[in-house]
Amino acid sequence: MIIDPAELEALLKAQHGHPHSLLGMHPCTHKGKKRLIVRALILDAASCEVIDYESVPEKRYRLEKISPEGFFEGLIGNRNQVFRYRLRIERGNSEIRQFYDPYSFLPSLSEQDTYLFNEGNEHRIYKKLGAHPREIEGVKGVSFAVWAPNAKRLSVVGNFNNWDGRYHPMRPLGTSGIWEIFIPGLVAGQKYKFEILGTDGFVRLKVDPFGIYFEAPPHNASIIHEVKTDCWNDAGWIEARARTDWKKMPISIYEIHPGSWKRVVEDGNRPFSYREMASDLVDYLKDMGYTHVEFLPLSEHPFDGSWGYQVTGFFAPTHRFGDPDDFIYLVNALHRNGIGIIVDWVPGHFPVDHFALAEFDGTQLFEHADPRQGLHREWGTLVFNYGRHEVRGFLTASALSWLDRYHIDGLRVDAVASMLYLDYSREEGEWIPNQYGGRENIEAVRFLRKTNELVHQYYPGVLMIAEESTSWPGVTRPASEEGLGFDFKWNMGWMNDTCEYFSKDPIHRKWHQHNLTFGMVYQFSENFVQVFSHDEVVHGKGSMIMKMAASSMTEKACNLRALYTLMWAWPGKKILFMGSDFGQSREWHYDNSLDWHLLQFKDHEGVQLIVRDLNTLYRASPVLYETDNDPDGFEWISYDDAESSVISFVRRNEKPEDTLAVIGHFTPVERAPYRVGVPWAGFWREVINSDAEVYGGQGAGNLGGLQTDNIPFHGQPYSLELILPGDCTLILKYEGEIEKR
Repeated sequence: MIIDPAELEALLKAQHGHPHSLLGMHPCTHKGKKRLIVRALILDAASCEVIDYESVPEKRYRLEKISPEGFFEGLIGNRNQVFRYRLRIERGNSEIRQFYDPYSFLPSLSEQDTYLFNEGNEHRIYKKLGAHPREIEGVKGVSFAVWAPNAKRLSVVGNFNNWDGRYHPMRPLGTSGIWEIFIPGLVAGQKYKFEILGTDGFVRLKVDPFGIYFEAPPHNASIIHEVKTDCWNDAGWIEARARTDWKKMPISIYEIHPGSWKRVVEDGNRPFSYREMASDLVDYLKDMGYTHVEFLPLSEHPFDGSWGYQVTGFFAPTHRFGDPDDFIYLVNALHRNGIGIIVDWVPGHFPVDHFALAEFDGTQLFEHADPRQGLHREWGTLVFNYGRHEVRGFLTASALSWLDRYHIDGLRVDAVASMLYLDYSREEGEWIPNQYGGRENIEAVRFLRKTNELVHQYYPGVLMIAEESTSWPGVTRPASEEGLGFDFKWNMGWMNDTCEYFSKDPIHRKWHQHNLTFGMVYQFSENFVQVFSHDEVVHGKGSMIMKMAASSMTEKACNLRALYTLMWAWPGKKILFMGSDFGQSREWHYDNSLDWHLLQFKDHEGVQLIVRDLNTLYRASPVLYETDNDPDGFEWISYDDAESSVISFVRRNEKPEDTLAVIGHFTPVERAPYRVGVPWAGFWREVINSDAEVYGGQGAGNLGGLQTDNIPFHGQPYSLELILPGDCTLILKYEGEIEKR
C-alpha cells in the first residue's frame, strides 16, 4: 500500500476534502523512479483494471484491492505521462463493467466562471452550477457543481451509488467555495442529492440549489434533466414582445393556482397537468379575452399549503403537473394563442426545510446568521442575505433562468415590502438598523434594482411587477433615476379601499365616498395594476361575491358586476383571481377545484359574462389602456355626490370619438332622471350596463344610448339625462354629433 494510511482512512470515512488529489491517475516518484499511480474507490467491486484503450493492442494494468470498501491502488511502472483510460471492474456477482473514471477529468468550470460567481456578476451561473448533462472529451456524462464554501467534504449521492457519500466525493475549486465533479455515464432521470460534511462534524443531505427538476415529497430528490432548447415555436411572439411598450397596451391578467383550477374527478381528483392546461386553460383565456395568465409560484416547493410561496427549487417548475418539457409545451401553447405568461417569483425568503437551503453547508450560507436579520417572523421562514455577492447572483440567476429556459413574459415579485424594510413584522429591538441608522434594507434595494436592470437588458419586453404594499417612492421609476426599476406595481390601496366600500351596507356608503375617490390622489404616482388577487379570498376574508353587502346572492352579484365595471374603467392594468370572474361563493382552497358548477346559475354566469364583455371593451378602447399613466387621460365629472353614492368620470385622449363616460351608482334604488355633465355634444352609446338583463340584472337603462342636452352641468358644456339603475356602473361611448339611430 502506497497511500498514506491516514489519508485512506479519511477517504473511506468520507472525510477527505480533496479527493481528486488521491483518486484518478497521477505522476509520482516511487523508489526514485517516475511512474504513474492510479487509485479508485468503487462500490461493490471485486477487482479493477486500468484500460489503455487507445493503445494497439489494448493494454491493461491490474490494481490491488486495498480495502473491502472498494479502494484500489496500483503503479504503472513503465510510464510517466498521464493517458486516457477506462476502468474495468468485476463485481461480486461476476458482472463486468467498463467505464471512464470520474477522477480523470479536468474541472468543468473555469477560473473566470468562479471569479465572476464570487463577484456576483456571473448572470448565467445556472448554466454552470447544478447538474448538467455534458460531453467532455467525447465522453457523455453529467457535471455537478455546488457552492458550499464552509463544507469539509462534499459528495454527490444518488440511485447510481446507493446514496453512499464515500463513492463520488467532489473537489473544491480553489477558494471559490465551489465543489465540482464530472461523472461519466449518468443520464437524465437519475436522482441525486449533495451529501455535505460541515465544520460542525454533522453530515447533511441537501437537494441541489440549482436543480432543474425534483421528485415529490417526502424524498424531494433532485432529478438530472436537460431543458430542451429546440422545441420552441414562439419566435414571432418573442420578437413582437421586445418591440412592445406594455405601458400603452391592454393587460388583463387571469391569476391562477394551477393545483386548484380544475381537477380530473375520474382520476383521483388530481389537478390538470401542464399539457392538459395547454388545451383547457388556453381555451378559457381566449374565450374570456384575457391578455395574460399569471401563475402563483410554479417553483418547486414541498408543502402544498404554502401555495408555492415557500420555495425549495428556485430554478425548477414544480413536478406536480409534469416535467420541465411539459411546462415548455404549455408556454408554447399560450404564446401560439397570443397569451402572455407571468409567474410569481419569491426572492424575499425561503423555508427552513432541512433538505434545502437552510444552513446549507452547516453555516448560515444563504440566510443571515443573526435572527434579527435572518428570521422572517411573520411566515417562519428565512431571509436571504442580500449583502452576499453569491446570494444576489443566485437570486438574479433564478429570475433570468425563467426568462431564458421557459420564455416567461413577466415576473411578479412577491412580498417586496418585506424585502425593503429591516423592521418588517418586527418589534422594537428585534431588528438591526442599516449603516445610516435607518430601517431601509439598502442591500435588498440594490439587488432589486440590479435584477430589474438585467432583466430589461437581456429580455426587452419582459414585465417586472412588484407586489409592494407600502408607499415606498419610485417603485416603477427606473433604477437610473433612483427608483426600483419595476414596470408595474400592484395597487393594494385601491383594492383595500374598494373592498371596504362595497362591504358597507348601501345606506352607510354615503359616509365612505372617500374610499372610491381617494385612489385618484396617488393613481399616477406609479404605474399601477388594479388587482383583486388570491390574498383577498382566503383566511376568512370571504370570496369576492360574498364581500358584497347585500342580503341575497342576486343582489351580491349585482354589486360585484358594478365593482368590476368600475375596475375595468379605472386607470391601470387589470388582474383578477380565478373563480372571482364567475363569482365563486366559497373562499378559495388550494386543495379543491373551483366550483365551476355554479355557472348553471344566472347570478354567477352573469358575472362571467360581464367580465368577458369588459375584456372585449377594454382591448377595443385605447383610452382604457394607452393613458393609464397620463393624468390627462382621466377627468372627474363628479366625485362629491355622496348622498346619492354616485361618482362619474371620463377616460379620454386627443380623439373625442374615443371618449368614454363612466357613471357608478352604488345604492339599490333607481335614480331617474339623473343629470351628468359630458364634454362633447352628440350621441353617447351605452356600451356597458352592469344591470343589463343578459348579466342577470333588472334591465333598467338608457335604451342603448342618449343624445346630449345643450345644458352645461358638472362644469361640462353638455349633459345627459340618465336613468341610473340601482347598484350599477354604466359606461357610455361618445359617437359624434350625429345620432346613431
